[in-house]
Amino acid sequence: VQLQASGGGLVQAGGSLRLSCAASGLTIDIYNMAIAWFRQAPGKEREFVAAIRSKSSSTYHADSVRGRFTISRNNAKNTVYLQMNSLKPDDTAVYYCAARQYWSVAYYSSSQYNQWGQGTLVTVSS
Repeated sequence: VQLQASGGGLVQAGGSLRLSCAASGLTIDIYNMAIAWFRQAPGKEREFVAAIRSKSSSTYHADSVRGRFTISRNNAKNTVYLQMNSLKPDDTAVYYCAARQYWSVAYYSSSQYNQWGQGTLVTVSS
């Protein structure tokens, strides 16, 4: 499967963006896939943001974004989204979508994923 992330940009603090992760080469609801968003700020390690199962309504969000970000999917469009509201300067990072063929209880670990998109830059100005 190939992943194409898009939707990043420059936004003021308090604003919103919606990121998209379009999958190709595999229909995401054939398997109980794990699809996630990670982010990496300059000089920092990549960190988990949110994850979703392709065959259920279960979603998981990092504490730092819970209540502000929402992960969702549209299986008909083979796409996963990350709606980001109330953005803060600390949210500035390159955002990556990632996927693995079967759900993992360690969904929050980047090492669990073998497919990655190219990343999309989100910059939040104060």
